[in-house]
Amino acid sequence: MKFVKSLGSIALAGVVATMIVGCGGEPQPKQEEPDFRCKQEGVLAPKWTCTPFVDGAIAEVGSAPKTAAGAGFQRRNALANARSNLAQQIQTLVKDKVETFARSTGVGEGETVDSVATQVSKQVAKVTLTGSKQVDAWQAPSGTLYVLVAVPEKDVNAAAKKAVKTSFKNDEALWQQFQSKQALEGLEKEFPTE
Repeated sequence: MKFVKSLGSIALAGVVATMIVGCGGEPQPKQEEPDFRCKQEGVLAPKWTCTPFVDGAIAEVGSAPKTAAGAGFQRRNALANARSNLAQQIQTLVKDKVETFARSTGVGEGETVDSVATQVSKQVAKVTLTGSKQVDAWQAPSGTLYVLVAVPEKDVNAAAKKAVKTSFKNDEALWQQFQSKQALEGLEKEFPTE
C-alpha cells in the first residue's frame, strides 16, 4: 500500500512539475499595436497630409517633388495638383447633390437631369476654385512639398444653387418637356387603363 501511495505521490509531483515547466518557458513576444499615425516617406507627417480636413471647408492635398527649377516652381506644381484634386472632389459632391435634388422634386432619372448635373458640377468647380487658398504646407525629408488647399463649403453651396437655377432656366424647354413626360407617366400609374 505504501508503494502505491508513493507511486501516486511521484506521479502527482511529476504532473505538477510538468505544468510548472510548461508554463515557465520563454515569454511570448508582445504583439505590437498597429501604428495608424500619418506617415509620408516613412516619417511622421502632419495628419492633413493623409486625411485632408479643414473645418467648414472642402480640402485637398497636393504634392510636388523637389526640383532644380526652384521652390516657387515646386509650390506652383503642388498647388496645381491640390486644386485638380479639389475640382474632382467638388464635381463629385455637387453632381451627387444635384441628382439628389432632382429626384427629391419628383424629376426622376433622365438624360436632362444627368446633363444638368454634369454642367452644374463643372461650372461650380470652375467658380469655386478661384476662391481656393493654401491653408498649410509641409516638406518631407526627400524635399517633396505637400500643400493643403481649401475652399469654404458655403461658397461651393452658393455657387451650386446659382448654377442649378441658371441651368434649369437655360434648358427650360427640355426641362419642361421632361417634367411633362414624368407627370404623364405618374398619371398612367395612378389611373391605369389596361
